[in-house]
Parts: sequence; structure tokens; C-alpha cells
Amino acid sequence: MKEDNPELISYHCIIHQSVLCSTLSDEYAEVMNTMMRMINFLRASSSHQHRMLREFLSEVDANADDLLLHNNVRWLSKGRVLERFWSIRTEIAAFLAQLKSQKATQFSLFLEDEKKMDIVAFLVDITSHLNELNVKLQGKDNSVCDLMTAVRSFQRKLELFKEDLQGDCAHFPTVQEQVQGERDASSFVDFVDKLIVNFSNRFDSFSLGHQLTLFIQNPFLITDVRGFSKEVTQHFKWANAGPLQMQLIDLQADVALKEHFGGTDPATFWLQMVSETAFPGLRKVALYILTMFGSTYSCEAAFSTMNIIKTKYRSRLTIEHLHMCMRMALTPFQPRFKILAGQARAQFCH
Repeated sequence: MKEDNPELISYHCIIHQSVLCSTLSDEYAEVMNTMMRMINFLRASSSHQHRMLREFLSEVDANADDLLLHNNVRWLSKGRVLERFWSIRTEIAAFLAQLKSQKATQFSLFLEDEKKMDIVAFLVDITSHLNELNVKLQGKDNSVCDLMTAVRSFQRKLELFKEDLQGDCAHFPTVQEQVQGERDASSFVDFVDKLIVNFSNRFDSFSLGHQLTLFIQNPFLITDVRGFSKEVTQHFKWANAGPLQMQLIDLQADVALKEHFGGTDPATFWLQMVSETAFPGLRKVALYILTMFGSTYSCEAAFSTMNIIKTKYRSRLTIEHLHMCMRMALTPFQPRFKILAGQARAQFCH
């Protein structure tokens, strides 16, 4: 693709990058794996045991009536499973004590280990923060600028988390609840340090700069006109700094466009409000950026839809029919059913 288009800007899927950043150390991975084995043991080892667990949680008025089953395919499931477990950990310990199997005894000893429970508490909080970032990075309507804004914001939050762990743990409520009095937070700080380094290595080299991001999200806030044009010409060799500077000043002085910008989203503003005749250079830059794929989310969502449609029970489904079904399932268009129904005409017998 670079041979066909030398100006093509390529980068790894932002969602996948964020997931790769959150790799666990050996010690934390062992605790996490033990947690997942215990939860899957309680839920999936037998239907009878699962029913007993639900009845027990109901009898003791636990905060939840069941555990979530962990799925290795869904990355977000770990965080949700940990949160559910933590809310009923006391009841789970009591239930395991009733079971007389060797596995139940091993898991009971695991729950009694304060050091390991400290790690679990930390994992509950940090996976919650990572899940929040992951949710922000998902969705088909996010531009690459929106995704990078979320990542840069999270990078700043990591610095805050590092200081917070050495202080009052305001952003780690589960750790605050679990670890009372004096505590050694060095391993938690080391984990956040590694996250900071990983995010820096994977995202700091990303070529879309601050001025270009601001240009898409709100061009009226750009104050360094020369800095903006310099950043554009570094990324797009066809761009001419002089006309871009003049067009940006004219755009910022246009009161009507500024009013329109406040009432619409950036994509609609650049595609429908900004005149190609009056601002050809700015509009071309905006289109180049807005057509970038920030992630493979839309592609993966389409494959998931195809797997739902193309089941083993529809072996006679043709490629043409599958294409039609995919278009119907994935289109953002919403029919106006009331208008269509109002325009319908009854057919009378002659």
C-alpha cells in the first residue's frame, strides 16, 4: 500500500495497542489465573454446584446472586469478573469452606493469603480504569482524533495514579478498603510505571500531532497558525503552508461557521458546513484525517455480524444474499416507519 500511496499514514489498531500495554507480570498473572480458575470452578465444574452457589448467595443476601463466567476471548470480561467477585468475596470464602474437595481447600487458602488479596484488590481497580479506556476506544463513530485524545488523557491519569498509590489511594477504592494502615505499594507503583512506559513506547511515536488533532476537534482554538501549517506540511507533502495559514485565519473569522460548529459534530462540520471553494486546503486536510481508521472495531463488528448470519443451518445462503443481509444489519440508516405506513395504500378488489 505504501508503494501505491507513499503519503499513506499507517499505524497499529489503537484498541489493540492499549490491550498490549496492559500485560501482567508473572506474579500478577499467577494471581489472576488462580482467580479465573476458582471462578470457573465454582460456576462451570457442575450444574449442581453452580445451583448450590446461587442458592447460598441468595440465602446470605449477598450483593450479587451469581458470579460472572470468565471468557478468554473477551478481554473486558476479566475486569467485570473481578469486580463481581470482590463484592461477594466473603460469601465465596464461606461457600468454599462448605465444600470438602481438594480444589475448594486450595482456593480457600488462596483467599486467606493477605498478600494475594492485596494484589486482587489492585487488579480490581486497575482493570476498572483500563476497561473505562477500552470502552471509550470502541464504537464505529469515533474518529482517530477522539481515540488519541482518550489515550493521551489516560497517559496523564497514569501519572496521577502513580502518585495516588503512594498517598491516600483516592482512585483505588478497593485497595483502600483492603489494605489498612501501613502498606507496601511498591509493586503497585512498579506496575503503573510499566504501564506508563508501555503506553509511551506504543503511542508517543504516533504521527498525528497536537495541532492536527485540535484542528479537527475545534479549529477555532488554534492560536499558533504557523505551527499548525508546519505540522500539516510535515504530514502531507502536497500541502502548501501559505494558503493554509490564510484559510485558517479566514475560517476563524467567520462568525456563521463558528456558530454552526457549536451545534454539530466535527465530522458533519467539515463535510457539510465548510465550503470546498472557500477553504480547499483545510477541507482536504480534514478529509484525510477523518477518513483514517482509528481501529479495526468496525471490521471486527462486521465479522461478528457475518458469523451470526452465516450459521451451519443456512448452508444454502448465497454470497449475494449474505451481502444483502450484511448491508441490512450494518447500515446506520433508520427507516421512518410512521411515514412509510402513512404513505401505504390499501389494494381493493375490482
